[in-house]
Amino acid sequence: MASIKKLAGQTIIYGMPTILGRLLNYLLVPLQTYVFATAQYGIIGEMYAWMSLLLVILTYGMETAFFRFSQIDEYQKKSYSTALISLLSTSLLFLLICLIFDNGIASLMNYGDNPEYIRWMGLIVSLDAFTSISFARLRLQMRSVKFAIVKFANIGVNILLNLFYLALCPYLYNIGFAPDIMKVIYDPSVGVGYVFIANVAASMITLLLLLPEIFKIKWNFDFILWKKMMRYALPLLVLGLAGIVNETMDRVLIKYLSPSDIAQSQVGIYSACYKISIMMTIFIQAFKYAAEPFFFSKSKDKDAKDTYSQVMTFFVLICSVMFIGIMLYIDIVKYFVGPEYHVGLKVVPVLLLANLFLGIFYNLSIWYKLTDKTKYGAYITLIGAVITLTLNFVLIPIIGYYGSAWATFVCYFVMMVLSYILGQKHYRVEYKTGRMIYYILFAVAIYLVSTFIPAPSKSIHLLVNTALLLIYFSVLFLTERKILKQMFTNS
Repeated sequence: MASIKKLAGQTIIYGMPTILGRLLNYLLVPLQTYVFATAQYGIIGEMYAWMSLLLVILTYGMETAFFRFSQIDEYQKKSYSTALISLLSTSLLFLLICLIFDNGIASLMNYGDNPEYIRWMGLIVSLDAFTSISFARLRLQMRSVKFAIVKFANIGVNILLNLFYLALCPYLYNIGFAPDIMKVIYDPSVGVGYVFIANVAASMITLLLLLPEIFKIKWNFDFILWKKMMRYALPLLVLGLAGIVNETMDRVLIKYLSPSDIAQSQVGIYSACYKISIMMTIFIQAFKYAAEPFFFSKSKDKDAKDTYSQVMTFFVLICSVMFIGIMLYIDIVKYFVGPEYHVGLKVVPVLLLANLFLGIFYNLSIWYKLTDKTKYGAYITLIGAVITLTLNFVLIPIIGYYGSAWATFVCYFVMMVLSYILGQKHYRVEYKTGRMIYYILFAVAIYLVSTFIPAPSKSIHLLVNTALLLIYFSVLFLTERKILKQMFTNS
């Protein structure tokens, strides 16, 4: 339990900038969804989907390879500089391509009038890919405070510039404040471009703050080590690519598979409603930051497998609580997006459960990382990508973005099951499967009950849901007293 509580502490510290930052960014969603029409917001959703895909390509599994080879005494001092130089080279090459071919790429994406989107995208992705390995080193060294400071700086700059360009500048411009100055700092025609400009500035600030981590080490590129790291990492690149197809390509496919007159609006609605599942994704991201180095550091302990099992149980319990909390109060949560977007709320419970399955998959992935069988992770995620693409192509023309939500659900469920079956064969861990299934099904059952209870008004509906939440916690406490005691005491 001491080790698990240490992981919990690291998750909280890593999660603070992620949670607060995402929450603050989440508060930008109302701003953006009230400022931009659904079609304009769809541009943001699509561009960030492409950026997520490109970031996976440009990091090509090097973070996990760095974690792995840093545990080997022979390579401990060289792994960071080797990975750093590798990522610097590929990031600069990508940025150069974006700057030279911006017009052609923009035309292919139907943004021929806005080639600047491609230049901004190139800068954001290049900077984030290069700095990713320095963040990985901070995680490995458990320097979570420095990690948090840099993340907070990135988030703060991004949010302040969003508020400046989307709220303050339009207000000052409209009232005629200092027109000569406003012409220099603000142009209404830039529109959604200011979202990308804010991100560019935030990524540059991140690089500046990480410069001490980059330059205070001896730069030493070991080609033999690099080849070994690449052999380990390339299956993870395939895994990452397939994974990002599962996570983000639905927004791209909605644009191209929906009727042309509503396609961009459909992307905007789906993207905004996807953000309502943010608390689940924030927790999973924070957990992933802390868990990966933790799992590797625990791998040589005698009780490692018991620890992995306990971590999984706690993880599923917390995610189940998040699911029921969000869904029982969806009538309040929904106001974080504009009224135009509420039509898409039916995707939220499906996406929440899908992300829960993804989080379980992340937990299970330790078996192929510790046994150097990363190719299996790639195979599983490729199967997930095939499911995602197939179901999106089949379902979007029939039921629109709701089909994308169900495609995500089925994809992550299958990946979770396959990883569990193969993991039990290659690196058996005695997970408390029955208990975890109980947590999930009980939460879903409470939510379904809430949808069938008639209520004459929203306020009464919220009171009923609060009563259901209390019933949920009471039953959970009575049936899981032992595990809850373990979580919150030293017993």
